[in-house]
Order: sequence, then structure tokens, then C-alpha cells
Amino acid sequence: MPADQELAGRTALVTGAGRGIGEAVARALVARGARVVATDLAPEGVGKLAQEYAGRLTARTLDVTDAGAVEALVAETEDTLGPLDITVNVAGILRSSSVVELTDEDWAATFDVNTHGVFHVSRAVARRMAERGSGSVVTVASNAAGVPRMGMSAYAASKAAAVMFTKCLGLEVAARGVRCNTVSPGSTLTDMQRALWTASDAEGEEAAARRVVAGDLATHRTGIPLGRIADPDDIAEAVAFLASDRARHITMHDLYVDGGATLRA
Repeated sequence: MPADQELAGRTALVTGAGRGIGEAVARALVARGARVVATDLAPEGVGKLAQEYAGRLTARTLDVTDAGAVEALVAETEDTLGPLDITVNVAGILRSSSVVELTDEDWAATFDVNTHGVFHVSRAVARRMAERGSGSVVTVASNAAGVPRMGMSAYAASKAAAVMFTKCLGLEVAARGVRCNTVSPGSTLTDMQRALWTASDAEGEEAAARRVVAGDLATHRTGIPLGRIADPDDIAEAVAFLASDRARHITMHDLYVDGGATLRA
């Protein structure tokens, strides 16, 4: 089958699609023939995608922390576009802080989006997929879910919870023909990554990226063996594979896309 028809006739929901990895995922699914409902808390990014892919992509504003709003959007999507075949959880936030300085508000906000949001969306779609006997859920997590990171406790813990939740969901719905997997990126050139680069990086983005690739002994970070930071498209390709029939016998898998940065520890 031609690559641009791999997902023809299928409908996909993507959260956090306004920029970065989520935008790349939405584009990758459209390029493979899927009809995509692209959602984000901010409407601008998904609105631009809807203009670019008129007739193939629908933009919706969605707060994944609102269980009622999630349920309503999933119901509306299935009523208007038909059954959801694919769902990709990308919406996420990062609040960087040492544990002793981390506020209750930042901890709660991180889990609200990164964990509770994944639960709300996955629950809504998995129930319907299981009734039909088919479907694929992919959650974008992080390699920080498996390897400790300084200053990222809330993010790492929320992503670890999302990974295990997705595996448990996958086990429960496997007999009904629904597959649930996670993709765990490492450092990826997104706004979230750039936000980690401080004002001390006066020499610019390229120099900051080189430091990430080289690693940092002081913060116990290994470098990236493949010698480059990922592009959002690198993550989107992995997501598209797991969503497709090429991965029809893969479920409850956590696919690291980090250039070897964690040494698979």
C-alpha cells in the first residue's frame, strides 16, 4: 500500500496538536490518509493546521484536564466523523524545579495535564474502541519516565504514571482488539526543550544543542550517542508506525526515541 494511503479511511484524535510533537504527529497522520481531529488548549496552532489541510483536518479547542469536555468532544467527533480508530495523547507541560522548591501548584498542574489528561482521553476512546473490537491508542511520554532527571521530578513522575497507565489499559483491552503503546522521546527540538535552555546560552541554540548532545556530568546526564537532538518528525514517525497495521502485533510497548541517550537503563 502506498505510504500516503496507509491510514486511509481512518479517523484520528491528536491532543496537544498546536505545535511541536503534536503538530508533527497530526501532519504525519494526515500524510498517511487519516482524517484528523487536532486539539489543543490554544486554538491558534490547530486553526492554522485546519486551514492548511482543509477537509482532512478538523481543529478543536480542548482542555484535557476537563473530563466532561473530553467526553463531549469524543462523542461529537464520533457523531460527526465516525468511529475513532486512532488516538494520540501528546498534550503535556513541564514545570522545572528542584523537589525542595517545587510548589504544590506546579506538581498538581503537571499531573493534571500529563497524567490525568491521558486518563481522561484514553478512557473516553478506549471504551468505544473496545465495544467495536479495534483501535490504537498511543501516548507520548518521555525517556525521563525511566531515568531520573534533576529538576524534573514532577514531569518524570507524571510521565512514568502515564506509561504504566497506558500499559495497564493495553492489558485490559487487548482481548477486544485494541492496542495501547507509548513513545518516549528524549531531547527534541521543541518549545519545551528551548525553555530548558537558560539565558546563559548566549551563544545561541546551536551551542545549547551541542551541550545536550555532549551530556553533563554535573547533572548526571549522559549525552546522545547518535550525536543529534531529535526533530519532532522523528517522534511522529514512531507514533505513526505504532498506530498503523504494521504494528498490529505490538501492544503495551514503550518505544524509546532518544538517540540512545538513556543507554536503555
